[in-house]
This record gives sequence, C-alpha cells and structure tokens, in this order.
Amino acid sequence: MKRLPIAILGSGQGSNCRAILERIRSGDLPAEARVVVSDVLDAPILEIAREFSVANAYLPPGQFRTRLQPEAEEQLVKMLREAGVHLVVLAGFMRVLHAPMLTAFPQRIINIHPSLLPKFQGLEAWKQALAAGETVTGCTVHYVDEKIDHGQIIAQHEVQILADDTPEILHARIQVAERELYASAIAQMCEKYSVPNV
Repeated sequence: MKRLPIAILGSGQGSNCRAILERIRSGDLPAEARVVVSDVLDAPILEIAREFSVANAYLPPGQFRTRLQPEAEEQLVKMLREAGVHLVVLAGFMRVLHAPMLTAFPQRIINIHPSLLPKFQGLEAWKQALAAGETVTGCTVHYVDEKIDHGQIIAQHEVQILADDTPEILHARIQVAERELYASAIAQMCEKYSVPNV
C-alpha cells in the first residue's frame, strides 16, 4: 500500500505529533508526513517537525482568538493542496476550522479529544470529568465539522479515573492512551484513503 500523505496541525507541545512521526519512521504507520503547520510561531511542535526532517510552517492566524482569519484559512488550504495532502491530522490545534478547510478536505480532517465524546467537549476535558465525579473517561478520535469536538466518532479508548487522581495525573494517563488510539485511527484512515500506486 502506498503511504498516505498527511499534514499535522498543532499549537503546542506536539506530543501526539512526535508519537505519529515516530510510528511513521519505524514503519508501523503507512503514512507520509508532508508538512507540520502551527499557528504559534515558537510552538515546540515545529521543532519536533525539524527534528524528524519534516517540512514545517508557521501560519499567522490573524486577529481572532479561536479561529483563523478567513485569508489565513485559504492560505492553509493552498499550502496543504500544494503539499499533496490527503488527510489532515489535528494534534492540539487550538483553532476551530471553517468552510475553506472543511470544503477542501471533507471527511478528511480528524482530531483527538481527551474525553469520551459527546461528554465533556471543550477545554480541559479531564478536569470536567473529575469535577463531574466520573469513574471512567478517555479519549476520542473524530472527524472535524463546524462545531467544536462534535463530528462523527471514529474510535474511542476508555481510561479509568482512580480515587487519588489529580488533574495532572489523569491527563498524563489519557495522553498515553491518546498516542495509541491516534496511531491506530490514522492507520485505519490510511487503509480507507489508500492512494493507488502511481
């Protein structure tokens, strides 16, 4: 099977990005990272991309706090199309995507969220789960649509909440589960969207 060309978008530390790139490098994931893009100029995720010799780019987001300026989103579409990307992987990307991206990559943008959606959408979902007195939480890979943490669910993984969990300890355990789940879901996508050999 030919490797699926992907882009990884992130705003922060890039732990999921690193895990994905490690799986690709080891041959466990039949994907090819064409570009890593961040809306934060000095985000560690860009340094991780350089470490793995993956093309990377800073995308100036514009004036809005939670979404990209329309012109910036159009620029992102152009960049990803020029890179020949077939699947867009969000790894801690803190902007809500809108029509330009959703139209350009229908059912080809995926995200991972640290809860068992539809429960606990939005920020710091592990804290929400603890505050609600849950005994189980987890992580979800889903398709991205115009709403936050809302699109069709692809895969989920449960994580037990222990009696002495702090938000930090629980979040760390969810992140371990995320790295496994995301790699497995991307492998599924590689099969679904496999590119014929040219």
